[in-house]
Amino acid sequence: MLPIRDDNPTLRTPVATYALIALNVAVWLLVQGMGSEPLLSSSICSLGLIPGEFLGGVGAEVVPVGPQVCTLHPGGHLLAPLTSMFLHGGWLHLLGNMWFLHIFGNNVEDVMGRGRFVLFYLLSGLAAAGAQVAAQPGSTIPMVGASGAIGGVMGAYVLLYPRAGITTFVFLGIFARMMVIPATVMLGYWFLLQLLSGTLSGGEGGGVAFWAHVGGFVGGLVLAPLFRNRELRAAHSRLAEGR
Repeated sequence: MLPIRDDNPTLRTPVATYALIALNVAVWLLVQGMGSEPLLSSSICSLGLIPGEFLGGVGAEVVPVGPQVCTLHPGGHLLAPLTSMFLHGGWLHLLGNMWFLHIFGNNVEDVMGRGRFVLFYLLSGLAAAGAQVAAQPGSTIPMVGASGAIGGVMGAYVLLYPRAGITTFVFLGIFARMMVIPATVMLGYWFLLQLLSGTLSGGEGGGVAFWAHVGGFVGGLVLAPLFRNRELRAAHSRLAEGR
């Protein structure tokens, strides 16, 4: 299922959401060279989160990353859980993540306020990183991407707006059509898919860090009530009712 848009109005321009999208794109362009080598591999090696390296469970060794090799150092660097969430492995990875952030971030920002939303986003990303590291503490595969933090945004969205309609492109084999699906169903399906995939694959399959998605989503569910601004939530409810 691919979300196209939601029917949820916003109180004001989602400046923080746009800024996070711009930052991710800027890192892709300026730090990762738009996916060109050797910048892509070197950025993933130096700024990505490698669980075994971060926890100090591996010795100095060399692992392949794309056409390059990564030299691991026990302990890595302390900011890896933070820097990794602004890196991506390819154009589709970046565009897919930014599309989901664009659709779901604005309404979550709307009821948290800009500053709180940015902090919430970062904490959700750290929760995602923690879940992936806990699931695969000895892994030498670099973890990169905003999807864990965006999973937190999606967790907050389903908690705050469970009945919001999401216009979704649904495709099952030869069956494909546009449908309006409640957020609970659409995002609940996404979460269950990540949970099932993580369980069956052991946490990472085809380069996808499923437990990071799960950890981010659960982190968003837990953190959303703490970051929600009651006055903004009430104003948003009045706006939705008055449409």
